[in-house]
This record gives sequence, structure tokens and C-alpha cells, in this order.
Amino acid sequence: MFIGLVGKPSSGKSTFFKAATLAEVDIANYPFVTIKPNSGIGYVKIDCIDKEFNTQCNPREGFCLDHKRFVPVKLLDVAGLVPEAHKGKGKGNQFLSDLNQADALIHIVDISGSVNEKGEPVEELSYDPLNDIDFLETELDMWYFQIIKKHWETSAKKIQQSGMDLVKTLIGQLSGLRITEEMLEEVLKELNLPPIMEWTDEDLKKLSSKLRKRSKPMIIACNKIDVQGAEENYKKLLEKYPHLIAVKCSSEVELALREAAKKQIIKYIPGESIFEVLKEVDEKQKKGLAFMKRFLEQYKSTGVQEILNKAVFDILEYIAVFPGGVNNLEDKDGNVMPDCFLLPKDSTALQFAETIHTDLAKKFIRAIDVKTKKTIGKEHKLKHRDIIEIITGK
Repeated sequence: MFIGLVGKPSSGKSTFFKAATLAEVDIANYPFVTIKPNSGIGYVKIDCIDKEFNTQCNPREGFCLDHKRFVPVKLLDVAGLVPEAHKGKGKGNQFLSDLNQADALIHIVDISGSVNEKGEPVEELSYDPLNDIDFLETELDMWYFQIIKKHWETSAKKIQQSGMDLVKTLIGQLSGLRITEEMLEEVLKELNLPPIMEWTDEDLKKLSSKLRKRSKPMIIACNKIDVQGAEENYKKLLEKYPHLIAVKCSSEVELALREAAKKQIIKYIPGESIFEVLKEVDEKQKKGLAFMKRFLEQYKSTGVQEILNKAVFDILEYIAVFPGGVNNLEDKDGNVMPDCFLLPKDSTALQFAETIHTDLAKKFIRAIDVKTKKTIGKEHKLKHRDIIEIITGK
């Protein structure tokens, strides 16, 4: 699973990326060793189940602070967001190639309107940040449209003349965009388009837009929310785009908090509304901490952690599941509940076993819900924060 970060220059995308990937503790075994230069590791936050067992977990990947478990996810800093990227302008081709990998998008928008479409400062916050959302959606829709349109006439004739299946014909062109047959069937049913030989470019654009929204769901990070004019723009955004999830945030405040926590100046758990000062600080640091305290009092969080969580748990609807044993929560090295896996919703016990290791799935006999101690079968659908023991044969 990849979460793509998109945004124009000076929107705060780089700051958001840095804040999201800065862990508060040193991690011995850095996960995902094949990460590309423009990729990194962020963390979703859940209530750790170790507290329910009166113990302290020892994560192999990620970390745990005050029984808040931070599970790693891959973040992709997508480059080249410029007008007509779908035509290859700017770093358009790289931009679209990177987007292919993303399961969901976080669009970082300077909601204050302090910079124009090129990322240049404007006077009196005169730029309308809603233009950025229109622009990105148009670019993505046109990208999908071009892919479908490229072979459409040939495909339509094949479908009509030889009776080829519409879904299977289209999916061959679209599978690279992470579109599934089930997704395509649902979208076609929703649109109720005319017979395929009557489809116009407008019909293809409708199909492109629907598929884009399904295969690249998006959350809006309304950055620089504390700047003058930002609140008014945020309200306008909610009115114009009621279908989008939009969260107020300040990547700058989050980065400052995480850096202070990393240096052990404060104790701060990402996503929380408070922090604790651990040592004496100078006057400049005092002013900075006072500003961050006021920000958290007003907004309850910086929004960065909330955005990551919503992208994974609300938009993609993933669940977090722990491997464990009814009689033993430790691995062979004595680490307590070292692993936590993110799985698509409705994942079964057998699919969970396969996620851990293919041999577990091949030798699967049954599973046990460690919380209830009840036996469950291979088709049993797992829930968020389950802890499951897999029983295998020889």
C-alpha cells in the first residue's frame, strides 16, 4: 500500500512529508528497505492492544508510545504537479508514473491562498485555493481519459463484432491504474451508459472521472490553517466539495513538535492535543513552544496524524491485525506482539495467514481469536485490532 502526497510548490507538501516521516524514537530495524529516494515511511496510529493484556509490546517495525501503536505505511512524495501534466509538461510523465503506485492520495493545499498556482506569493492572500483542487481533479481525469480513449475505437469494434466482454477488454488497459474488474463493473452499473457504439467522448470522460475517484481516492490536507483567511476558505471548500474529506492542518507545527520530541525537549505523541516540556529551554524556544501550545488548544491537533489515519482507515478502509498466541504473546526472541499488519477490510483468517507467510496459509488448519479464545475458520472475516493465532499442520 502506497499513500501518494501531491501538491503544488510552496503548499507545504515537503514539510508535511518530512513531518509525517520523522519518527519520535529510533527504530532498530528500518522497514521497507527498498524505499525509493522520493518515498518514506509514515505511521498510522491505533490504540495498542498490549494494554488489554497488561503488558508492553516491542514492535519490530514502527513504535509504541504510551500504548499508542504506530504502524508503518509507505508514503510517496509525488513530483511534477503542473498544469497539463497529462500532456507530459513539466515532470508530467514522472508525476503520472508515480501516481500509478498510489492507492490513495493526500492533496496538500495551502488553504490560506497565500501562493498562486505556481507557488509564488500573492498580495493580500488573493489566490483562491479551491482552484488547486479543480486543477488536480482535471489533470487526473484527463490522464484516465487519455488511457481509455487511446484504444477505444478498436476495443469497441472488437466488443461489437466478436462479442468480447466489455469489462475484460477495458480492464486490460486499466489494470496498471489499480482498477479491478469488480470496481469497473460497479462504476459501469452506476453510470448506466448507452450501448458502447454510441459512447461519445463525454461518456468516456464520465467513466474516466468515476474510475479515478474509485481507484485514487483523495483526502485534502488544508495546510496553513492558522494563517489569516484560511478558515473562510476551508468553509468554502466544504460547501463546494461535500464529497471530499478535508482536514485542517499545519505541517509546520507538526514538524516542530516532532523535532522537539526527537531532541527530548518535549514529550509529544503525534495526534494528541497536548505535550509535556521535559527540560529547561531558552527564550526563543519558550516562545515557539507557547505558540504550539496555543495552536493545539485551538485546533486540538496539528491534523497531520489525523490525515494519515483517515487515508488508511477511513478512505481505504484497512484494518490493523496482530499475530499472537492464546498462551504466549511473545516471539522466539521474547518480543511481545512485535508485529501488526494492515489488511484490506473483510480480510479472512486465511488471508491473514498468507500475509504473515505463505507456508502458514498452505498448512492452515484453523485460527483462534486470542481476545475471546474462540476458534475461527479460514473464511472468518477479521476486525480492526483483532489479535489472531494461526494453527497449522505439519
